[in-house]
Amino acid sequence: MFRNQYDSDTTVWSPQGRLFQVEYAMEAVKQGAATVGLKSSDYAVLIALCRSSKDTNTLQRKIMPVDSHVGMSIAGLTADARQVCQYIRTECMSYRHSYDSEYPIRRLVANLGNKLQATTQRYDRRPYGVGMLVAGYDEQGPHIYQVMPTANVLNCKAMAIGSRSQSARTYLERHMESFESSSKDELICHGIQAIRGALGHEDSSTLTINVAIVGKDVPFTTFTDNQNRVYLNMAKVQGDPLSGEEDIFSDEGMSDDDLMDQGPSGSGMPAEDAADVNSSPSTGGI
Repeated sequence: MFRNQYDSDTTVWSPQGRLFQVEYAMEAVKQGAATVGLKSSDYAVLIALCRSSKDTNTLQRKIMPVDSHVGMSIAGLTADARQVCQYIRTECMSYRHSYDSEYPIRRLVANLGNKLQATTQRYDRRPYGVGMLVAGYDEQGPHIYQVMPTANVLNCKAMAIGSRSQSARTYLERHMESFESSSKDELICHGIQAIRGALGHEDSSTLTINVAIVGKDVPFTTFTDNQNRVYLNMAKVQGDPLSGEEDIFSDEGMSDDDLMDQGPSGSGMPAEDAADVNSSPSTGGI
């Protein structure tokens, strides 16, 4: 009620204690194409669902390389993602120039979180309408971090964000125990199966994805279209995640409102996702 009186900037709170500009940014993430990140003991993998642009009929790439040891996939506004990506690329280059080493992933995402936090407190800037899954590898091993417009940064074992990502998170949660010992190919196939779950009742035969991997002795690499098709066919051998599990992966009653609890206007979180937010930074994720 009277929302337009309180959504002009992020320094005006509604009578209910809500910041509508932050909620709008979170809604942009919920409307974006789904993306999945997961890791094993040696590798971190990003898989993003691609959509075709209606105007140019070209695929919108959702995975952005940042440095040789880190990259990110996005859900939300691509223009905002490019601006954020350019910022962390500059930070990585500056760190490498100063210290002649790679930027530690934990410090990088903490720096990114501080940048996003500033836009939720200044009246002259709107929050970035993009959610990110950052995958990297450093001396401490592979990492998957979830970074949201609310500036919350979560260290995850596996995570999915974007449109209808609840189904993907359900798949990841059910198979999480096997990720640690998975090979590179098995890890990628698990990610593709999770993305297929996020399609709901749409035709998965026309699935178009981007895949990227980083890990031990493997720099951040984005796969070509031919490599993506090879892994799509490999994942099909494992079977359809929807078969026999329609009640679990159905979109009815499922939403991404659990992510809104990371902001000031949370309205309840499903029990299966409570561990994501309450977990410590060293053991976060699903």
